[in-house]
Amino acid sequence: MKILSRLLSALVASSLLLASAGAWSNTLETIRQRQKILVGVDISAPPYGMLDEQARQTGSDVEAARLLAKDLGVALEIVPVNGPNRVPYLLSRKVDVVLASFSITEERKKVVAYSEPYGVVPVLVAGPASVSVASFADLRGKTIAVTRGTTSDQELSRGLKDVSGARIVRYEDDATTNTAVATGQQDFLVGAPSVLLAIRQANPARDIVPKFTATAYPYAVGLRKNEPELKAWLDGWVAANLKNGAFNEIYQRYFGMPLPADMQR
Repeated sequence: MKILSRLLSALVASSLLLASAGAWSNTLETIRQRQKILVGVDISAPPYGMLDEQARQTGSDVEAARLLAKDLGVALEIVPVNGPNRVPYLLSRKVDVVLASFSITEERKKVVAYSEPYGVVPVLVAGPASVSVASFADLRGKTIAVTRGTTSDQELSRGLKDVSGARIVRYEDDATTNTAVATGQQDFLVGAPSVLLAIRQANPARDIVPKFTATAYPYAVGLRKNEPELKAWLDGWVAANLKNGAFNEIYQRYFGMPLPADMQR
């Protein structure tokens, strides 16, 4: 009898946990009921996220987040994130979604889900104009700055796997990486084109230029796995705003170039 009672108690507890998980899993309904969406954006990664002269949040991902909230018909709360904590903030439910130059990678797909992509970010290897660098092998004996936990970090680690004598210095956010290179702590870095722009603005005398493109990643809205309603809505939202040109207008305004033609189709 005691065994049966324990089994029944365990079944009830399991049912309650499953019911709770099911309720939690419909983030789209939660957002609508709350009348607000919590969006993780990296405010330290211009031109994706930054502060203007009046300390107002701006950038391509900020604009995309505003468009997302508008099309959902809810208020927007931007939650500042950085490269390393984007996934933890999403998994711990500090944010509903992430729009933070969130590149699609096979590693990340093991723990999070993505919408269809709404932009692309190339990963550039950069250094002084006076130094010839055409491949990762040319970084032998050099020190390279990168932001921890980003796709740039992954590509740099992969590229230097068989290159001896190269040293990686990892920083916790793009702003710190930019400062390190702008002030001469490192001469080489791996990052997005926006990183080079920020360095040139901080110190025009630092003649840091692109050397080669390691790879290019499409980026998308990050969401938790097992959210079919939210994913379906986001995929439709991305498709609609690619078709009507809204994403291309945002991308062109902040990057000075259009989205790839195949993405716009």
